[in-house]
Amino acid sequence: MKHELHAVEWTGSALLLIDQTALPQAFERLEIRDVDALVDAIARLAVRGAPAIGAAGAYGVAIALLQSGREGWTGDELAAAVARIRAARPTAINLAVCVDRVAPLIGQGLDAVLNEAHAVVREDLEANYVMARAGADWLLKRVAADRPLRVLTHCNTGALATAGWGTALGVVRELHRRGLLEMVYVDETRPLLQGARLTAWELAHEGIPHRVQVDGAAASVIVSGSVDAAVVGADRITMNGDTANKIGTLGIALACDYADIPFMVAAPTTTLDVAAVTGESIHIEMRDEAEVLGYGGLCSVGQGTRGHNPAFDVTPGRLVSALVSERGVLEVASGELPGERWQ
Repeated sequence: MKHELHAVEWTGSALLLIDQTALPQAFERLEIRDVDALVDAIARLAVRGAPAIGAAGAYGVAIALLQSGREGWTGDELAAAVARIRAARPTAINLAVCVDRVAPLIGQGLDAVLNEAHAVVREDLEANYVMARAGADWLLKRVAADRPLRVLTHCNTGALATAGWGTALGVVRELHRRGLLEMVYVDETRPLLQGARLTAWELAHEGIPHRVQVDGAAASVIVSGSVDAAVVGADRITMNGDTANKIGTLGIALACDYADIPFMVAAPTTTLDVAAVTGESIHIEMRDEAEVLGYGGLCSVGQGTRGHNPAFDVTPGRLVSALVSERGVLEVASGELPGERWQ
């Protein structure tokens, strides 16, 4: 990758998204000019990753405002369109946070809305660089190794999932930049293979050593001593440090706890849900069962078999060794809670 990827970009009159459903076979962009197209792109994971869909939601307010002008919407119709964008994916709180940040500026006009959306993107990118450095520093102090580190990661948390650079993958990239990364074990991440399709694609283009493994191999790889730490992202964090992330994350945290190695979560403070005391209140998105009953248009089960397809799970804060944000590192398992430190 010769230049920084930007999953979400504003062209001046439209929203440009990297179509992440086309990767790695093709690099394509979607030009979004109406609310229906944006909601569809978010729902089908053409744009995904909590910070990236937050940025898309912020620019979505501008899309709705422009469409309202073209089609002569009433104020209620505009508000309903913004609400549809806000609710396009329920578990990742960044979407609602960013829409709620930008929407109050609608009355001040398009320039005000866009300036705030640009600020959302700029702040996320800056936060990613800060947390990458802080996360790498913490890992190097915590892991007693006289060699570069071996890291396991889950789903995609890189430039494709953010405004750029990445959260958990940003920490990985920082270790590589320092010459202190030996290997990345990439969970394929069911059901849409975001790890295999997206994370591996990013790592390959940057020349970072990596291996893709099935999700079911993660616990064994961790317990066998093959990795020094796991670093993942988050879609929502509660006041006590419970963390919602892509399905399969909880098993990684449990394996890390058993093996006594660090389990790190890297996420910006916009991922904190100040209204949620514990993970029990997090709404877990249930996706179409067809996603686990086959792949690539081919059915892999017999007739009459149904699917169970939760998109996320919740890791208790007591299993989170380190929670990294742009404000530094909290050792949640040791009692440093985001609800007390991030507000």
